[in-house]
Parts: sequence; C-alpha cells; structure tokens
Amino acid sequence: MIKTASNKPAAQHQRPVASPPTNSSGQVSRRVLFITLTAAIALAAGLWFWKSQSTDAPQAGAVPKTGAGSGPSGSRRFGGGSGLQPVSVQAVQRQTVRVMVSAIGTMTAFNTATVRAQISGVLQQLDFKEGQQVKAGQLLAQIDPRAFQAALSQVEGTLARDKAQLQGARIDLLRYQDLLAKDGIPKQQLDTQVALVGQLEGTVKADQGAVDSARLQLTYTRVVAPISGRVGLKQVDLGNVVQPSDANGIVIINQTRPITLVFAVPSVNVPLLTSRLRKGQAIPVQALDRNGKTQLALGQVATLDNAIDPSTDTIKVKAIFPNADDALFPNQAVSVMLQIDTLKDVLAVPQAAVLRGAQGFYVYVVNADKTVSTRVVTPGPVDRNWMAIEGPLQVGDTVVIDGSDRLREGGKVEVIAAKDPTKPDASASQEGERSGRQRRMENLPPEVAAKLKNMSPDERRAWFKEHRGELGQSASPAGPAAQ
Repeated sequence: MIKTASNKPAAQHQRPVASPPTNSSGQVSRRVLFITLTAAIALAAGLWFWKSQSTDAPQAGAVPKTGAGSGPSGSRRFGGGSGLQPVSVQAVQRQTVRVMVSAIGTMTAFNTATVRAQISGVLQQLDFKEGQQVKAGQLLAQIDPRAFQAALSQVEGTLARDKAQLQGARIDLLRYQDLLAKDGIPKQQLDTQVALVGQLEGTVKADQGAVDSARLQLTYTRVVAPISGRVGLKQVDLGNVVQPSDANGIVIINQTRPITLVFAVPSVNVPLLTSRLRKGQAIPVQALDRNGKTQLALGQVATLDNAIDPSTDTIKVKAIFPNADDALFPNQAVSVMLQIDTLKDVLAVPQAAVLRGAQGFYVYVVNADKTVSTRVVTPGPVDRNWMAIEGPLQVGDTVVIDGSDRLREGGKVEVIAAKDPTKPDASASQEGERSGRQRRMENLPPEVAAKLKNMSPDERRAWFKEHRGELGQSASPAGPAAQ
C-alpha cells in the first residue's frame, strides 16, 4: 500500500505529458471553462487595480484618503468620504485701499554742527551732559579767559589814552580858530592843528577796533551751541588745550527734532509725487523697523531730489519726522512705506484669495449651490493684506482664501472656519487620547479594566503613572491622557 500510494501521484503527474491531446467534447468544454474563468479573474483583478489607483491618485477637487483623514477630524479636513473639499471663505468688500511703495531708507540729522574752539586755550569746564538736548546759544564749554581779558584791558587803555589826546587836540583847534579870526596866529598853524585832530581821530578808531577784537576773542572763551539739537559724546577732556584746527572739535550736535529720512523710489512715481507736492498735499511716510513690522514714526514727504539716478532708475526722496520722542537716530536704517495715493470705495479681497494660473490672476467664488467657479481679475495695490481688484465680482460674493490648492471649476466645497495654525487640532488630540486609552484598557485584566472605568480621569492617570513599570512599554500611557 505504501508503494502504491507513493507511485500513484507520479502516474497522475506523467499522464498529461504522455497522453497526446484529444478532440473529445469533454476535454474541450473543460478547457473553455478554464480559459473563461482565468479571463474573468484577470479582468476582475485589473478592474480592482484600476479603481485602487484612481482612488489613491490625487485629483483636482478630491483629496486622497489617509489614516489621518479617516477619523472625524481627518474626514473634515481632507474631505472624508463625502467628496466635499473643505475651504475657508471671505466676502468681497468695498473699502479704501492705500497705494503704498516700500523702500529702505536712512535717517539723517536735520542739521549737523561740529562745535570747535575758535581760539586756543585750556579747556576749563564742560557744561553739557552727553546725549542731552541743547538749545542754540546754550553754554557748552569754558576756555581759560585770563589771557584774553588782559589783552582786552591793554587795548582799552590805549583807546582811553588816544581819546584824551584827541580831546586836547580838538580844544586847541578851537583856540586856534579864534586867534586866527583876530589875526593872532598864522593860518599855517591852524591847518597843522586840523591835521593833528584828524590823525588822532583815526588812531582812536583803530584803538576801538582793537578793543572790539579783544572783546570778541574774550567771548570765544565761552563755547556755545550754534544750533539746537542733541549733543554726542565729548571729543576732548578737561585740562587739554583746544585749538580751532582740532578735527574732532569739542562735541558734535545733530538736530533730531525734526529729523529727516532719505530713501529712493522708482522714477515711475515721480509724476504723482510732484503733482501732490505742487498742490500742497501731504504725502504720509511710515518709518518701520528693519523687519517691517513695528512702526517707529510717521512723517511726510518734504521734497524730491533734482535728478533721477540713471543707474537705478530711482529718485531720492526726503521726508521729515517730528521725532519728539527721540525714537529715530541719524544714520539709522529703516524700512519705509510711502503712501503715494488713496483709492476710495474699490472692490477688495484678501490677498490670499488671488491666485495665478495660465489664464492670469483669478479667484474662486463659492456659488449658492456650494460649487466653485473661477473669475479672472486684475490685481491692484495691497494694503494690510487686502488687495484692490477689478473683475466680475460683486460686494458680498464669497471667495476662497484657504483650501484652493485642490479645487477645480465646478467642484463642490464645504465652507469651514479658517484654521488657526498656532493652535493644535483639538479633535485630533481628543481622538488620539481616546485611542491611547482604549489600547491601554485592552492590555489590562478584565477586573482591573472594570475598576478603572469607575475611576475619575485624574485617578485613572495617577493609577497608570504608578503602575507604568508593571504594565511595560505596550501599556505605558501615551498622549495627553498620560500627562
């Protein structure tokens, strides 16, 4: 029996090879049936493969299903089984849009003065604090005045002497004139006295000039502020000899109230800027920090340069800022927002709603039947994330601002609130917490699981923390429930 059992399969295996094909009706029917079944199986497999490929491939207006999108939160975010694309929308509005030009500029002092000594002498005192605001004419420093006071006294004495001589010559002249009328002296003596009086008058004038010069030199010992502004750091210390030739002087004053801003804008804006300046209209200018987020000050355009730079096709613009709080400093680099015009009562949509494609710029409009259609628009200026547009839109039309990357013409959508990227998905977090809790409960004995179900959430977390080592890695709490 063992030999027969072992040889029977061999005989059956060799039978199809040894026997020639026949044309009997039974064998033909079985072959046709086998071929038919094979073709049906191949067709079903191909159909299944085609359907799976078409389902997995991303299409316009449809989102592939993933594990993250199979839950409640995922089905809402990625369309789920309903086939609706979730989008966020915003209504078209009419509002005022500012036409802004951005640039980079440098703050410059309204006036700058290097305070130098006008005479040579020893610096005795400094009457300012570094960084303080000073007014024109305010005392800043004192130079030793003693030598200049002595020189003034000397020339004043010479002046007094010469004035006395002049006074005596004039008295003699009057006597000579009386004597000449009585023929008491010759006329030549009178002429000589007249000449002497003129000579002494010239001497007195020269002496007066010397006195004025010495007095001026004495005033130079008091160094005063030539302009109002903010003083910088001192350039010389007390006790040093200062001279007019000192390159750094005593201190530098920058007038920062007001302060100016110089920046360049494209030359295409020149006609509008000159027109508004000619009419006396204020052109607002914002000075922002380097990131362009925080406004430092608000001013207005003062004037334009007299020529366009041909290498950059730009023109320099000077703006003035009051700078009462001293927030701006000379040579400070700032971002600039120049408002060259204002468009009133224009159609505007969020900037995120405007897309660009083969047909140009367009937006997706949500229709009443929850389908979307494209509208080609002409974009305009952007102001605070709102863009002025021209196109076939009406006030109140809802345009898609988020979720448009998977839309197509005529696709159906589901309007949802815009997702805040700074906040976690609450539904996903809750789903993860429930899944983690369920896995941990399944790994516990039935009597322990029943006991845990009767506990409060805080007691359950405490229990898992206490028995974490006993449960092992598979039963360790995960997600927010374990915190």
